[in-house]
Amino acid sequence: MSMPVDPAENRPSLSRDRCFWGMTATQLLGAFNDNLFKQLVLLYCLTAVGKQGGDYQPIAFFLFSIPFVFGSGFSGFLADRYSKRSLIVGCKFAEIAVMLAGVFAFGVGGLWPPLLVLFLMGLQSTVFGPSKYGILPEMLRARDLPSANGIIQMTTFVAVIFGGALAGFLKELTDEHKVAGLQWICWGCVGLAVVGTLFSFLVRRTPVAVPDLKFTPSMILGIDRPTRALLREDRIAVKVLLISSLFWFVGGTCQQLVNEFGIYQWGIGEAKTSLLLASIGVGIAFGCVSASLLSKNRINFGLVTGGAWGMVGCLGSLWLIAREAPAPVPEAWITAAAGVLLLLGFSAGIFVVPLQVFLQVCPTEDLKGRMMGTMNLINFCGIVASALAFFALRNLWAQLDLPISWTFPVLATVVLPVALLFRPPETKL
Repeated sequence: MSMPVDPAENRPSLSRDRCFWGMTATQLLGAFNDNLFKQLVLLYCLTAVGKQGGDYQPIAFFLFSIPFVFGSGFSGFLADRYSKRSLIVGCKFAEIAVMLAGVFAFGVGGLWPPLLVLFLMGLQSTVFGPSKYGILPEMLRARDLPSANGIIQMTTFVAVIFGGALAGFLKELTDEHKVAGLQWICWGCVGLAVVGTLFSFLVRRTPVAVPDLKFTPSMILGIDRPTRALLREDRIAVKVLLISSLFWFVGGTCQQLVNEFGIYQWGIGEAKTSLLLASIGVGIAFGCVSASLLSKNRINFGLVTGGAWGMVGCLGSLWLIAREAPAPVPEAWITAAAGVLLLLGFSAGIFVVPLQVFLQVCPTEDLKGRMMGTMNLINFCGIVASALAFFALRNLWAQLDLPISWTFPVLATVVLPVALLFRPPETKL
């Protein structure tokens, strides 16, 4: 007797799937808006109130990340209980409202209104995340998931590149207009949110995973019982979650570190500092594409090990460049730092894709949304930890009279255990 055919196998290839490209476009524009506005607020923190504004960078990261910690479990419940496509479209409408709030926040003046909007942006992204990642295994063929995740991750970090870099250029360009200039930038974000919302209507409808799923209090602050049971049985999944969180800890710390390093330690201005950050994003984009090509229909954990060694080497090299650079810093040294940051991003890109694919395929169909919610929760615990750790480290370096660049070797030490110890077998899809 022949086995029943999975309907997903009859779907078009990625290159011809307008639903997938609609999803890709809507998340790209959303990530662009998030990173442009976040970098705008971070630079505003660093420049609006002088050097003491550096204390507000960790606060901004904390406010953006805390909704993910306390809302990811509930967002995973929503993704399994309701239509993921409807949640995606609803979140895009919410994005329009948040970006409109940003226009008015800068008009009010002070640091706290934009920080409040950054919190609301994190809240909207919290609900968006489990549906965005959870819908991919539902709307695509299993063998297309490595390529799909490579494309999604690549376009996400292309958005990070241009969003983060453009924030620095636009802020410098509009500085003479002060508040009005910041509001013009936010109006552009509103327009992009509208376009992203239109693309969201192309996303394929998929069946609700668990229509009768009951809400339990554990879904608010933690991980529900079925997901905990899965993690107890699958120890590799626990390790992958923790390593994924480590990736976002390093990424969150790097964004704060490069901002303060470029503006205060090297004194190269907002635009060039944003270009240093953009170098990481370019590298991650290429790393994600390379990981999808090297995976070849399997989860290749060897890429995680190789990426970890690359990150360790690049972080150590950045510390050496920062230590040896003369003052004022010549363009050649800035270019060298950008090149190493590019390699750092490439290593991070090949590091993260196998982790993402594994977490999508390891749960059963009825747990995918909640697993993505768990992933968001653990990842943003890493980002919250990055805000707290960076705040503590910058104060420690100040007491020891050391430059902020000493954070680079600390991050290398954090990644080193993954390079040395993580050796799970690869999985065929």
